[in-house]
Amino acid sequence: MARTTDGDHGPVPQRLLATATRLFAQRGYDRTSVQEVVESAGVTKGAFYHYFDSKEDLLHEVYARVLRLQQQRLDGYADAGGPVEDRLREAAADVVVTTIANLDDAEIFFRSMHHLGPQKRQQVRAERRRYHERFRALVEEGQRSGRFSTATPANLVVDYHFGSVHHLSTWYRADGALSPREVADHLADLLMRALRP
Repeated sequence: MARTTDGDHGPVPQRLLATATRLFAQRGYDRTSVQEVVESAGVTKGAFYHYFDSKEDLLHEVYARVLRLQQQRLDGYADAGGPVEDRLREAAADVVVTTIANLDDAEIFFRSMHHLGPQKRQQVRAERRRYHERFRALVEEGQRSGRFSTATPANLVVDYHFGSVHHLSTWYRADGALSPREVADHLADLLMRALRP
């Protein structure tokens, strides 16, 4: 996306996404109109349709931008040197931290995914599958090298961790007892204990 700005409030696409995330979280995707998004963002409908084909496209991008960030970070951990257990632990903690930092986006998307058409849903599933497969490859690398237990299949190990990640929006609160990093460390440690030979 281009870095075109509208006024002094930052790039238009980012303003639209931030506004849509707030409104979708407050009112729900189906009860928020494009008109309400553009009015609240302070842009025109023409500006909206310059960047997004539809409200559905906007919903997809709310989630896709988080997934792109997480994929980029996971690729960095996976491609780094060092012991596989260190790379997996960092990746496992990072997905928790980045999910908590974007809880509204994740919650909105999972609550509203059924509003996407078949093509967009298929695209999202493919993007998520790519992420999970890269994460699973780290588990399998450790299992092949003898660093991790092979008692549990890698697919189940990945499902175990991401089940916890997807559940975060149901209980995590910013004013709670644990910081995002503390939650991330606890969940990453649970994963690594499950893989201990």
